[in-house]
Amino acid sequence: MSPLEHGEVFVLDDGGEVDLDLGNYERFLDIKLTRDNNITTGKIYQSVIDKERRGDYLGKTVQVVPHITDEIQEWIERVAMNPVDGTEEPADVCVIELGGTIGDIESMPFIEALGQFSYRVGPGNFCLVHVSLVPVLNVVGEQKTKPTQHSVRGLRGLGLMPDILACRSTQPLEEHVKVKLAQFCHVPISNIINLRDVTNIWHIPLLLRDQKAHEAILKVLDIQCVGKVAREPQLSEWTERASRCDRLKSPVRIAMVGKYTGLSDSYLSVIKALLHASVALDRKLVVDWVPSCDLEDSAAEENLDAYEKAWELLKGADGVLVPGGFGDRGVQGKILAAKYARENNIPYLGICLGMQIAVIEFARSIMKLHGANSTEFDPTTKTPCVIFMPEGSKTHMGATMRLGSRRTFFQVTNCKSAKLYGNASYVDERHRHRYEVNPDMVPEFEKAGLSFVGRDESGKRMEIIELPTHRFFVGAQFHPEFKSRPGKPSPLFLGLVAASSGQLDHLLQPGLISSTGRHTCSKGGAQKLKAGHVMKPLNGLVNAHYSATGNGAIPI
Repeated sequence: MSPLEHGEVFVLDDGGEVDLDLGNYERFLDIKLTRDNNITTGKIYQSVIDKERRGDYLGKTVQVVPHITDEIQEWIERVAMNPVDGTEEPADVCVIELGGTIGDIESMPFIEALGQFSYRVGPGNFCLVHVSLVPVLNVVGEQKTKPTQHSVRGLRGLGLMPDILACRSTQPLEEHVKVKLAQFCHVPISNIINLRDVTNIWHIPLLLRDQKAHEAILKVLDIQCVGKVAREPQLSEWTERASRCDRLKSPVRIAMVGKYTGLSDSYLSVIKALLHASVALDRKLVVDWVPSCDLEDSAAEENLDAYEKAWELLKGADGVLVPGGFGDRGVQGKILAAKYARENNIPYLGICLGMQIAVIEFARSIMKLHGANSTEFDPTTKTPCVIFMPEGSKTHMGATMRLGSRRTFFQVTNCKSAKLYGNASYVDERHRHRYEVNPDMVPEFEKAGLSFVGRDESGKRMEIIELPTHRFFVGAQFHPEFKSRPGKPSPLFLGLVAASSGQLDHLLQPGLISSTGRHTCSKGGAQKLKAGHVMKPLNGLVNAHYSATGNGAIPI
């Protein structure tokens, strides 16, 4: 999937490559999802075709209705029973996000399936939250309800009736606008929730609480709570974090050197991980987007202004981050960024490809291996520092990478990375790559001063690099950003921000980081709205963009 078209590809523990929205659910609810939590049209049709080939339909004509729609419903019910919050219990509420816009031809089978599902499970077991935009015409400054009216009419025409309206807007909804929406959309005013623009995304659950969205959802789902009254959501830590983020004054500038800088969603988890770390360290995050192509010498000839601006941003940054990527476009610019950070003692974090180009730069500059390269960029290089993994496929690109959670064992106990992870002997992090550091060259690198402080269980696959003499120069073959949480920042991102803001020595003092890699000075993990005592294991399904409902809710 192209990051410029889809945004980042989020990777799950089981190796599932999914939409970035599942990353939002994992971060907000602090849960672990699986590839089955991501339903795609291709998966549904493939499953139906496989069943037909096995003879499950006994020769009947296979149609969108009922076979495709039944498969969608069966998938939802099956996955909804899978625990995702670390317990053995099924979820109380399953959250389904049906993406797209009402009327999209791609989503028609899913809308029909949910219409059938809502009728089959009956009242009290299905709650539909319709997310809609209430725009403002700048000429008159009036909030317009017509887009929402039309989308609700279209939704009703397809057999679905919204129980709750979640209205996006730039400013708070005016009361007469709510009255109008209630009148024309047949939704009670108490079930019209306003999601206005906020200073940071962590205010959204607080908006939901203040408008008693949890009470509306519990009422529709007929979930009986202790004392028949919904308990107030326990969001004190979340409130503190949202306020803390707004109060931050001291900036920390991180140069993000990549090839997909034209769309920030391409690096969404990286940005969120930086934010988690900066808030934990009381720093206001400032990300300077540096297109790696603009750092290259050729850019000086083609576009001098862009070249000078890119280098100005890089040199003005407190720290440098080179995220993952594929292909040779902009690679030379990333190598130059790594070289600048290494030579000028600027904190550097390289992720996946960012680690590999740091190895290449070290080989060229320190070891004087001027032809050093990755076989991804130069298949005929005589000094292959980075090579194609032996188990990879050279004919099929899809799902042939080294994916999912893998274990990394620390080889050096007193290195910065191990200390950031709380002196753990190993860590489990998520991977997505098909190239690796050439194990045959590792002895030469270590002799020259590059330390491979983390390796896989075989000891032959390099996972973490460090320059011991540098203030903070770390590369990771895995993607630590995927497991970062608002209250549990990724240790390596915490290290980068700490080094960039002059706090690393203090952070690495004994006792400040637990054995789980959690910064003990920051507030705790992501909070979930409590639904009270639930009488039955699966009471309903919620379709929403902003979801903070249920205990262990599962988005599909």
